[in-house]
Amino acid sequence: MSIRPLADRVVLKPLDSEAEVKRGGIIIPDTAKEKPQEGEIIEVGPGRRGDDCKLVEMEVKKGDKVLYGKYAGTEFRVGDDEMMILRESDILAIIS
Repeated sequence: MSIRPLADRVVLKPLDSEAEVKRGGIIIPDTAKEKPQEGEIIEVGPGRRGDDCKLVEMEVKKGDKVLYGKYAGTEFRVGDDEMMILRESDILAIIS
């Protein structure tokens, strides 16, 4: 299945957070953890149209690792993989 985002949207795969074990051996279940806010961009849309109707290029590219807002985007599944689609403006930073 191929996904091609429209306008200024990107498809990314959230990076898995490591298993968390507290002192004393208490394991925090996945349902109690916060969602990861770091992901890798899988696909990038062509960009958005500015006020002058010219195409504004995307600043991020396929393969970039990024930080995104906590409540940003829409989650969906492709087979067994969890993905997100969000606007470029919801991306906070590129991790180098």
